[in-house]
Amino acid sequence: MSQPLLKVPPQPMGDPVAEVHVSIRAIGRDAWNACFPGQVEDYDCLLAIEEAGLEGFEWRYITVTEGGRVSAAMPAFLCLYALDTTLEEGFLRRSMRKVQRHFPKFLKLRLACLGSPCTETGAIGFHPDVDGERRGVLLAEMLSFFEQVAAAEHCALIGLKDIAEPTSAEFGALFAARGYATIGGLPTAWLDIDFKTVDEYLARLSSGTRKDMRRKMKSFEQVRVEIRTDFGEFLPEVMALYHDTRNRSEWQFEELTPAYFQGILDRMSGRSFCAFYFVEDKLMAANLIVHDERVAIDKFFCMDGEKGRPYNLYFLSWFTNLRYCLDNGLSRYQSGQAYYENKVRLGSKLTANAMYFRHRNPFLQGLLRLVSPLFSTDEADV
Repeated sequence: MSQPLLKVPPQPMGDPVAEVHVSIRAIGRDAWNACFPGQVEDYDCLLAIEEAGLEGFEWRYITVTEGGRVSAAMPAFLCLYALDTTLEEGFLRRSMRKVQRHFPKFLKLRLACLGSPCTETGAIGFHPDVDGERRGVLLAEMLSFFEQVAAAEHCALIGLKDIAEPTSAEFGALFAARGYATIGGLPTAWLDIDFKTVDEYLARLSSGTRKDMRRKMKSFEQVRVEIRTDFGEFLPEVMALYHDTRNRSEWQFEELTPAYFQGILDRMSGRSFCAFYFVEDKLMAANLIVHDERVAIDKFFCMDGEKGRPYNLYFLSWFTNLRYCLDNGLSRYQSGQAYYENKVRLGSKLTANAMYFRHRNPFLQGLLRLVSPLFSTDEADV
């Protein structure tokens, strides 16, 4: 087991001990997962991310231990963060890019962030024996320690990524008291599987949407769907579809690798799959899913944007995933972030997420507070 990079020793016996590790292996699966009961994106998912070789990211894992037991934990990452990442296309973003051609580091800050660039939300983990009041104490300890880590790593900007609304309701006052500002993040879309058949689900949609979906589902006659637990010889084709899809996206942060896609299936064996969509013998789309006994999470849908569109592949993937949930007794389908119009139309609800940030320089923090609405990615009002 590797030693932590930095450790704050307890003063009296029994005080919490905060540590930072460069690999989740140093903590161990059981100790980590004990703090995240019910989380699909658990130890194995984070290990796959760690091993994926994502360019520009350094991984950290923060724990707070009491009496030898991990009582609180959270993943973290370090990177050079471009403040215009979440800006919509327009005059302001184009202007920033022109400046960056001459000054590559313009509006780029070294960021230390709690959360993961590759998980759906920034879950804060607590051991089940930690009660409500104690949770706040341990989180304050974690934040104080992480701020020391950020300083040691020469990170000017400190953040918490994609904190879900219920967590913000519990700890928002703590974040504010420590000087963190907040901006809206991309909400999480989800649909409860509280119906027994696809027909029962369709009956809940508006008449226009129901008619449209039945028409789109006729494309199943031309499309072959395969559920696979390995990519095999199709991995290069999947990566080509991924890059085609990513290049069409407004928001680009991390760039995934072949090792990420294969690593998710390998590390989360029995809890992940990829649905392949073929027209004749041509792979047109792929959809990576992770799940447990209750929730399926749509991690990435990628398709040939030109040739795949006539086959309504996104909607076919939606109904394929609903059928998987029904066939396997899952009670929720979480369809990810962004592109909410169709998801809401298809009955999804949205849970707001927030990003918290603090610059170590008080003057620059004040400036960032003023301009932060420009960088909000909140689409919850669709």
